[in-house]
Amino acid sequence: MKIVCLDAKTLGSYDLSKFKDFGDFVSYDLTKKDEVIQRLKDADVVMINKVVIDKEVMDNTPIKLILETATGVNNIDVEYAKQKGILVKNAAGYSTNSVLQHTFALIFAFLNQIPFYDKWSKDGSWCKSDIFTDYSRILNNLNGKKHGIIGLGTIGKEVARISTAFGANICYYSTSGKNSDKSYKQVSLDELLKTCDIISIHAPLNENTKNLLTKKELSLMKEGAILINVGRGGIVNEKDLAEILDEKNIRAGLDVLEVEPMLKNHPLLAVKNKERLIITPHVAWASFESLNALMDIVYNNLKEWIENGK
Repeated sequence: MKIVCLDAKTLGSYDLSKFKDFGDFVSYDLTKKDEVIQRLKDADVVMINKVVIDKEVMDNTPIKLILETATGVNNIDVEYAKQKGILVKNAAGYSTNSVLQHTFALIFAFLNQIPFYDKWSKDGSWCKSDIFTDYSRILNNLNGKKHGIIGLGTIGKEVARISTAFGANICYYSTSGKNSDKSYKQVSLDELLKTCDIISIHAPLNENTKNLLTKKELSLMKEGAILINVGRGGIVNEKDLAEILDEKNIRAGLDVLEVEPMLKNHPLLAVKNKERLIITPHVAWASFESLNALMDIVYNNLKEWIENGK
């Protein structure tokens, strides 16, 4: 059996050698679109994260199993794989704690004025102070704040639970219109935007969420409100967000963008008040623990297919 990993670089420094347990294992850091078919010409199993496996690839390679090293399978033509009898196996639930932690890292960075005070201390301003503390920026507690959650799935519910433990008041908006959880108050999107101090997005990108927050919606946010997106890029219109950040006193923490890596000359890079914006490069999921949990799932997915054909 030959197993080929096409984009190992997306898995950091994880040691993939254990996949040699199952046969001939070949790994490439990254694979361009025009290299995919050649690299899979004699492969039984392909392991991918972002590489596209479409009809053309499936028709011109002998692959029997596609191992997705992520939850989303939007880079795979799943329906055509079914027609061809090619099994697609993804991984789920491996990054909940990691994304949960990153969500609060972004929230607390703003509530505790971390970007401002880190710079303030390092540029020597504390050295010039005549008292032990500083009141240039006022810190805020999460306790008593209203936290609105967009997308009350597995991660959204965990965020609600932790935020409640800090004393926040929770409400949520169901992007599908089908989600109902009596533990928390369900509200319209407009009400959530108008009334919440903190808004965090934990939803997938689909027809219900694409451009969910444009300038019209972002303009509804309270002065001083914090917006966190650890869901998917494309849910927030980034051009509109860049404009609002310069027009209104709101803050935004983003771990995802519509196009990744970030494009050169992106409108968010031109935001004048840099303290209002924190961007991290899609790392919320990628803790050491999550990566190990992910690859354990992928390993077991392959093992199950070899032993049981499913």
